[in-house]
Amino acid sequence: MGALQKISLRINGVEHSREVEPRLLLVHFLRDLLGLTGTHIGCDTSSCGACTVMLDNMAVKSCTVLAVQADGAELLTIEGLAQGDRLHPLQEAFWECHGLQCGFCTPGMILSAFQLLLRNPKPSEPEIRHAIDGNLCRCTGYEHIVDSVQYAAARMKKARGKRQ
Repeated sequence: MGALQKISLRINGVEHSREVEPRLLLVHFLRDLLGLTGTHIGCDTSSCGACTVMLDNMAVKSCTVLAVQADGAELLTIEGLAQGDRLHPLQEAFWECHGLQCGFCTPGMILSAFQLLLRNPKPSEPEIRHAIDGNLCRCTGYEHIVDSVQYAAARMKKARGKRQ
């Protein structure tokens, strides 16, 4: 066992500090040390995207990031997207439009789509498909996922219009 390194991260709005081995992957830090199991482990080769999280407002595959590389960062996992018992419009859209089946890819798909909607509140279908192309789904055929993102974009636009 190598020397431990202390890291501190803000995850879903909460500060976390731990001593970790320098070789510990961020996905294992989240799941094994913090119990945030919404971040899924699919392939361990960065092919599937099930482990996608937001690291300083960028969607990253947490199986490719060492926990020590995230020291000082702000992370958002699928658990932090909802506001208490109130789902984020993107989560609601996946429910309403049947964007999930087995649910294994869903957290990564949602966070990849979340990054897209942060940058582009009205994406086209090709832009949505490009945004999620690093995430594999073996159940849905992607049609309902694209529909979900479009539905969420429209709902979020309507919500922004009401606030103005």
